[in-house]
Amino acid sequence: MRVVVQKVKQASVTVEGEKISSIGPGLLVLVGVESEDTDDDIAYLVKKIVQLRIFDDENGVMNLSVTDVDGDIIVVSQFTLHASTKKGNRPSYIRAARPDFSIPMYEKFVTETSSALGKKVGTGKFGAMMDVALINDGPVTIIIDSKQKEF
Repeated sequence: MRVVVQKVKQASVTVEGEKISSIGPGLLVLVGVESEDTDDDIAYLVKKIVQLRIFDDENGVMNLSVTDVDGDIIVVSQFTLHASTKKGNRPSYIRAARPDFSIPMYEKFVTETSSALGKKVGTGKFGAMMDVALINDGPVTIIIDSKQKEF
């Protein structure tokens, strides 16, 4: 499982002209699921995301987490995070899990993130064409892959 975490001043997701999620300060999390992913991958990433100290403290040092600043989170599924560009110029998405596996994993990821954050998180709409709008804060963008854990 791979995520891209972006610290935002605000973010929103619009599907077919309807805004389905919006947040103020917090995190926009893009999630890509592989068929080998497990509940352990979800647990690792959720814990890492809600504890990432990427928000400024009173001294302007990135020392606070999204929970410390009472920030919000939007989680958006994005199979293209597993694109392989090794051969040619057309990306291959063979590593991305099929919907019958990735939808329940995405939904569990959302539920676990909401539980860890202590409030509802916003979402995109799985499989839909989405307009994702954001104002990066920093910018701060972090990529985390549960198969390449760094301790």
